Order: sequence, then structure tokens, then C-alpha cells
Amino acid sequence: MLTDIHYPDQAAAAGEVCDVLQIPAYLCMQSTLLVAAAKTGKVVNIKHGQFLAPDNMKHPVQKVLESGNDNIILTERGYTFGYNDLIVDPRSFYHLNNIGYPVVFDVTHCVRKYGIPSSDAKGGAREFLPVLSRAGVASGVDGVFIETHPEPEKALCDAASQLCVYDLDEFLKPLLELHNVVRKY
Repeated sequence: MLTDIHYPDQAAAAGEVCDVLQIPAYLCMQSTLLVAAAKTGKVVNIKHGQFLAPDNMKHPVQKVLESGNDNIILTERGYTFGYNDLIVDPRSFYHLNNIGYPVVFDVTHCVRKYGIPSSDAKGGAREFLPVLSRAGVASGVDGVFIETHPEPEKALCDAASQLCVYDLDEFLKPLLELHNVVRKY
């Protein structure tokens, strides 16, 4: 099980029931939060802050390592780039991979339209999910994070950017094929 934590005092309790403690992108440079998560011994998934160059993610990684934990995942979700969009630069996958820990691509959050309610049909651009996820897999990510729901338009959070869970099998087939090609070369 994976969950976000937002305050250092949440780490121990979350660590008792979760396998992965996720540091939200906007909190990725909060030293006390990173240290508290690291000290649980659980996997720490650090989301790449949209305000930070990808190679600078080595700094939050170092804080976790210095706290005695090398169970780290780095997650890319895009950069802030005007008009309420997060833009994914495939070069970030290269930089994050060079830090030396598994890289996950959070494809559903990068198609969210920030500043527009997620329940509004214009609050996301799920039509870009296939092309962006294929770009991430072709760039060598280790995993893809995809929010799903049986009826995305009824989801309580990020409704406009989620994939229908019943479409997941077909969505994943080309990603798995592409992943096998990338691993081969």
C-alpha cells in the first residue's frame, strides 16, 4: 500500500500500515519530512517537484540516504509550464535514472489541468495518456503510475485525468511490448 504523507509526525503511523511513503512533489525538499519518512525503513517515493531541475533530485535522495534508508523511488510528473499544464520533458527520465534509483512516471497527474476543478471535464486531458505513457516507457522508466476508476467522471479526486479501470488491460498492452523492446536494447 502507498500513501502520501504531508507532515513528519505522520510518517511513523503511516509506516506501520503502508509499504511505501510518498512525498508529494511540492514537499520534495522538506528535510524533516524526508528524514521522518526515511527513518521508518519503508520505501520512500519522492515525487519530482515541478520547481526543481530533475538532476537536483539528488538532494532529497541524499537526505533519505543520510537517514539510513536506500529504499527509494523517484517519480516524474512534469514541470509547471503556464496555462495550468504540467509538461513532461523526457530528458528528466534520463537525469532521474542517473541518480540510481527506480523511476516511475505519474502519467495521470501530468495530464491534470491545474487551476480547473478536477471534477470539471476540462480539468484534465486524458486523451494524452497513451502518447505520454509510451514516451515515458520508451525513455526507460521502471514503472508507470496510472489513476483508474470504474467511472472516472464520478471519482472524488482527479476525475478528468483518470483512466477507466476497464480500459486498463488494453492501455497496458503496448506499454508492456515497448518495455520489452527497451529492455532488449
